[in-house]
Amino acid sequence: MKLLDRYLLGLFSKNLMLVLSSLLVIYLLVDFFERVDDFLDAHKPVVFVLKYLAFKIPLIFEQLTPVCILLAGIITLGLLNRNFEFMALRAGGSSFRRIVAPVVAGALLFTIFVLISGQWLVPVSVSVTNKIWYQDVRSNIPKGIQRNKRVFFKGESGIYSFGRPDPKKNNFTGFSYMAWDDEYHPAFVLTAETAAWGEGKWSFKNGQFKRRQKDGSYHIEIFDQTGFDLKETPLDFFVSVHHMDEKSLSTLFSEARSEKDQSFSEARWKFHQRLSHIFLGIPLILLGIPVLFMVHQRRGTGLVLAISVSCGFAFAAWGVWSTAQSLARAEYLDPVFASWGIHFFCCVLGLFWIRRRDLRRL
Repeated sequence: MKLLDRYLLGLFSKNLMLVLSSLLVIYLLVDFFERVDDFLDAHKPVVFVLKYLAFKIPLIFEQLTPVCILLAGIITLGLLNRNFEFMALRAGGSSFRRIVAPVVAGALLFTIFVLISGQWLVPVSVSVTNKIWYQDVRSNIPKGIQRNKRVFFKGESGIYSFGRPDPKKNNFTGFSYMAWDDEYHPAFVLTAETAAWGEGKWSFKNGQFKRRQKDGSYHIEIFDQTGFDLKETPLDFFVSVHHMDEKSLSTLFSEARSEKDQSFSEARWKFHQRLSHIFLGIPLILLGIPVLFMVHQRRGTGLVLAISVSCGFAFAAWGVWSTAQSLARAEYLDPVFASWGIHFFCCVLGLFWIRRRDLRRL
């Protein structure tokens, strides 16, 4: 590695750590004062709050990655320009691309580190913080659990098991319900290919009833379509809505591939949303750096305005990405386009402006 690369990479790393630590402290302080009353109301000690905040740090790193990379890159190049080091490098024959390259490389290295954390560390830490907040503090204990895309729920008199292809609809596949008698023998078993809840009642298709008789034998009744009263309704089948945040990127990818035939796959949307957010810092910095120098050159003023405009452009791009995610979640946009469209646009525009600055010098 050349001396220039080491210098710029070291300068970017220092600024990145400074920005990251500052935003991390602010984030933790705000989160602490927002939640401390809930912890105290639940009669939890302050140590419990500190444990919650400590396990939340990996997720905060992931959430702050784009803005930290953007600010660190802008500050690094801005200081380089203010101290006339940028002018000296340009006078020495270094192209704009050559000067920006180590900063972008440092941003990419940090992004890869966050990506590794998102695969192995974030799912574990989010699982701990969700348990602390939703179960220990809010007493919001899930009655059902999800394993291998099936929900298992213990009702008042029996156990339910089913698949739920669309969480927005009360349609279930592979539905089964089993109740026991006082001697823990299966007293009643209901299985159906599909089940639906609507207008206050259950309806089942292609299944069978299995009832235990007094002599210990079972009576089996097969049906094509029927209705049956069960004590529980879909509102009782509570499964934590936060379980998607507790999955690793590889798990989301595997689930997205297995659900590719569905009109909307929550795993597919979540995978592209998380992955594109981790890499969002790269297009933001590629867009922000040339804007910084264009504004500074044209206005001829201090760096404050140039940095503000540069960050404004980048944050506007972030806002477009966030809006696209909402539209993808509502099934108005394809998750791939919503997640990566702004990356492509910002990278192309940023590289075009960087190349244009080099051509002007020729």
